[in-house]
Amino acid sequence: MTLPLSIPRPLVRTNQWTIFLSVVLTWVTGQVWILAIPLIANILGFLIGFNPIMRFAKLFLKKDSKAYIPEDAQQQRFNSSIACICLAGGLISFLAGWNAGGYAFTIMVAVASFVAILGFCVGCFIHFQAKQYLYRRSVNQPTKNN
Repeated sequence: MTLPLSIPRPLVRTNQWTIFLSVVLTWVTGQVWILAIPLIANILGFLIGFNPIMRFAKLFLKKDSKAYIPEDAQQQRFNSSIACICLAGGLISFLAGWNAGGYAFTIMVAVASFVAILGFCVGCFIHFQAKQYLYRRSVNQPTKNN
């Protein structure tokens, strides 16, 4: 399966809102299973390239997908992996009765998704810094002379 090079921003924003609202609904209602909705959607998106939240939101796009501001698919895959870790950590922690861990994981993913909605992508920043680190490390490696 070939992943797209970009994803229209409205689809990414829909996924971010779903994550944020699911976490808030979990806090308000105490129903931790709500975290499974964005978790399963993002796991599917990460593993097989099919995020049902984005696929459903695509039905409501008024223009052609390419007419929207593109978001890098590789970057979104990285962000999705972080969201999956935090959502799974929160869900597992809450189910195990470790409420402090549940809140810690869900606060991280809620803040990250809301800040991304506002325009700053924490996952993008982490991804960029990791790539910069690897690049600097590769440039500074002493070469072997045979």
